[in-house]
Amino acid sequence: MFRPRTSAEGGRKSTRGGDGRSPGDGGEPRSGEILRFRVLDMDCPSCVGRIQRHLHDLEGVVEVHGSPVARTLTVTMDPKAADQELIVREVGRLGYSARPSEGRDRIRDRPPIWTTPRARSAAASAVLFGVGLALRLLGWDPALFQLPLHPVHLADLAFVAAAGAGGLSFFGRGLRAARTLSLDMNFLMTVAVLGAIGIGEYLEAGAIAFLFSVAHLLENYSVDRARASVEALMELAPDTARLIRNGTEVFVPVEELAAGDEVAVRPGDRIPTDGSVVSGASAVDESPITGESMPVDKAKDARVYAGTINRAGYLRIRVDRQAEESTLARIIRMVQEAESRKAVSERFVERFSRYYTPAVTVGAVALMAVPPLVFGEPFGTWFLRGLTLLVIACPCALVISTPVAVVSGITAAARNGVLIKGGSYLEAMGGVRALAVDKTGTLTYGHPEVVSIRPAPGVDEDDALARAAAVEKSSEHPIGRALVDAARHRGLEAPWDVTDFRAEPGQGARASLDGQEYRVGRPEPEPMVEAGGGPLTASRAHQGMGSREDMVALREESGFMATASELAEAGETVVGLTDGERVLAWFGLADRPREEARQAVTRLHDLGVRPVVLLTGDRREVAEAIGGFLGVDDVRAELMPEEKVAAIEELRRRHGGVAMVGDGVNDAPALAAATVGVAMGAAGSDTALETADVALMGDDLSRLPYLHALSHNARRVIRQNIAAAIGVKVILAAGVPLGHVSLIAAVLIGDLGVSLAVIGNALRLAHLRP
Repeated sequence: MFRPRTSAEGGRKSTRGGDGRSPGDGGEPRSGEILRFRVLDMDCPSCVGRIQRHLHDLEGVVEVHGSPVARTLTVTMDPKAADQELIVREVGRLGYSARPSEGRDRIRDRPPIWTTPRARSAAASAVLFGVGLALRLLGWDPALFQLPLHPVHLADLAFVAAAGAGGLSFFGRGLRAARTLSLDMNFLMTVAVLGAIGIGEYLEAGAIAFLFSVAHLLENYSVDRARASVEALMELAPDTARLIRNGTEVFVPVEELAAGDEVAVRPGDRIPTDGSVVSGASAVDESPITGESMPVDKAKDARVYAGTINRAGYLRIRVDRQAEESTLARIIRMVQEAESRKAVSERFVERFSRYYTPAVTVGAVALMAVPPLVFGEPFGTWFLRGLTLLVIACPCALVISTPVAVVSGITAAARNGVLIKGGSYLEAMGGVRALAVDKTGTLTYGHPEVVSIRPAPGVDEDDALARAAAVEKSSEHPIGRALVDAARHRGLEAPWDVTDFRAEPGQGARASLDGQEYRVGRPEPEPMVEAGGGPLTASRAHQGMGSREDMVALREESGFMATASELAEAGETVVGLTDGERVLAWFGLADRPREEARQAVTRLHDLGVRPVVLLTGDRREVAEAIGGFLGVDDVRAELMPEEKVAAIEELRRRHGGVAMVGDGVNDAPALAAATVGVAMGAAGSDTALETADVALMGDDLSRLPYLHALSHNARRVIRQNIAAAIGVKVILAAGVPLGHVSLIAAVLIGDLGVSLAVIGNALRLAHLRP
């Protein structure tokens, strides 16, 4: 199957920041040459942090970003100092294996976590620890030999063996961390295990190694879950395509497809890459891209996307772009990059851990030394309590508390047609209190439709529509196309010979139907009726000029002409069909609100998002009609782009977090000014997909309440996880000097227990559905 060019792709690339944000922290981009690597054993957030800190100290390194989900490392260096071998060597010094990326890398290049050497060492540790406990509890525990301070029993050997087996996953890195003076969790646990063995607490040593190896395994499993979610996106694209070559179908790898090639897609097949339909008709399941559950009808010239499923007919598709640049490939690439962009809470945790671990480590050393040296207390007791505090200093659960929630939330959103560009946007969206929404193409479908037809007295409605459509048949104006579409939907035909078509910019269009000229365009300023003394207008009638029959005709005509004003006041765009003498019919057109828009606004209100403000450059009458129907809280119409930006800034001052929803192109300044910019229908827009903070892949506004609910829950989960990780550590640390917390309890509760709790809490986000 094809592998999209990921954030880990291919050697070197000069950049100036791409989207204007630094991928790590959302700050300013840095210039330099990008080197990309695969680090298969960099499988936890703490591993990433350690590598980043080490590489940042190297000369010529500008930025370092790593993703434990994709197992990728991206290093931006001064072009003069760029050196792949240097990075590989320095990462190797920390105990990790890096290699330059090859561009077609799979995210999961190795077996499931339960079959890895780390899992086998944890299992061996569990068995040996269980044997030691059984020997101790059953009384089959003879003393084997005597050390200077204590005897060594049979069970003790089992516990030491359990410590050795469990410690295989962290002893080496712990010793390397000691050489680089890095107080990471591997170093802390190595000291704790060796210290416990040194004072004869073999059971505690075995328990520390066993429980820590299990906790580390579960941490990696949680990252693997997220990694599998991204991998599932990759599995959507087929391996091969049916290339039409010289009239026959030939199977070729999708990587070999080029723009302009034509491929055949049979019922049940997945579409191999983005393109447009050349021939055939079918219903296509676009849920992998847009999240929409209903298949979408496709016919000639319709756009199709890689990874979507052809449900019915045979399609012949012209390839628009290579597989690695398809919409699906870009989604996968952006999800991977998003997971490496740190959330605000994650940056807080990193800063907290930077001070917390050294402070508690100093406290542990003081607890070991001060009571025996100053107060003459037993050394063994206080040394063990110091080791316990050292175990509590390990920030494992705290470090994973935010990333596992961010990864779970972002991948869940991607599966439901919402692309969130990073943890910071996931958190920020949960704090949004006001929402600004563009009208055209967002709350509405983005194109006019005929919604009202008012024929003149004695004129048939279908005949008037058919004549208007015949006049506009050659027009490219949206109003003209709307009239043609309305006639086609009614099955109306144009039996006339249409000649002399002329478009009148800003006025309408004219054409002759069987030699009779007709015009479709804006209303005339005043109704006219032919009377005996010439054209009779309303002003002449009021002056008493005209016969009784003329006055009756004028009243009827005036009433009909008044309908144009009524349609305009209702927010419709009005055009008339005239035959050179009188208006035959009025047509009211409107950009119809999306069917789900009203329900989405109501749901957002229920979620506490208020006000919902409509921002548009359209006429006030149109905007207020749409806004009133949808139930928005405020309507601001006839706005220029800079006025939309001013409106967003005002909302931010009054309400704090503001999200702006638009099309990602025309609303780019307002999207950038908002706390979070959300683009609608991004599956069909390269610009929206690349520039928005959040992209709704389909045109379904029901994803907006889902996005807010998911983000709100993610924000709550992150805070719960951080509070639990810090709170439990603080409580345990307070109990250590009093002798209320054993070494085993410190590992079992403070490390394994809290890690399980934060992982389980975070994975709940994956089950939230629109």
